[in-house]
Amino acid sequence: MTETAPGTTTWTVGQVAERSGVTVRTLHHYDEVGLLRPGRRSASGYRLYTDEDLVRLQHVVVYRRLGFSLEEVAVLLDDPEADVAGHLRRQRAAVMSRLDELGELVTAIDRALEAEVSGIQLTPAEQRELFGEGYKEEYQEEARERWGDTEAWRQSQQRTSQYTKADWQAMKAEMDDIHGRFVAALQAGEPADGPVAVDAAEAHRQHITRWFYDCPAEMHACISDMYVSDPRFTKTYEDIAPGLAQYVRDAVHANAERQ
Repeated sequence: MTETAPGTTTWTVGQVAERSGVTVRTLHHYDEVGLLRPGRRSASGYRLYTDEDLVRLQHVVVYRRLGFSLEEVAVLLDDPEADVAGHLRRQRAAVMSRLDELGELVTAIDRALEAEVSGIQLTPAEQRELFGEGYKEEYQEEARERWGDTEAWRQSQQRTSQYTKADWQAMKAEMDDIHGRFVAALQAGEPADGPVAVDAAEAHRQHITRWFYDCPAEMHACISDMYVSDPRFTKTYEDIAPGLAQYVRDAVHANAERQ
């Protein structure tokens, strides 16, 4: 925080990003398009956000999570004649119609992916050899019983049912390489929304699409939220490197925004 005048507190873009969970890259974009311009500038020209700016950002975040485009958010915030209630009612209806389906799909996809057992034609011993002792045979059965009627599951089953042990070894080696890119970026101090980490996130998305099922950027971002919300998945990444779960999640979201 910075005291710019008596009784006036401001925050730098980095501090706002840390407080809000919105990336620095996104805040810069909001400034460029006029959606959220910082109320002050330092003597050196750096962005400084006021309390009023933070309140506006909270509204932006809420509307964006509800699925509104940046243009719609701008109208809702700046047009005194905007029918906010009408917008929200229509968006609520759309969200409710998809909520159960998307929630189930994200959970199923992430569990199947993280366990890396969806459709694996290997013995349990071979699966443990490839994926370590963290592999649980019940993951596949649980996912099949609950989510076996989704298109992503069907795609994954169709593709992976043809894989040989050599195919699974190649897939695992590719994933380990991507994880290594994330770790190297994290340990080098590269920002999660910077080009190095975002490129690794895109490689991760392409890996899923190539080996399992079509994974658009929006779905990829939803999947990555599970890396920090479910302790089992968080542990998978934290066992690789401390702080990696949040780092990968943020990089995936930054990549989705770049798309």
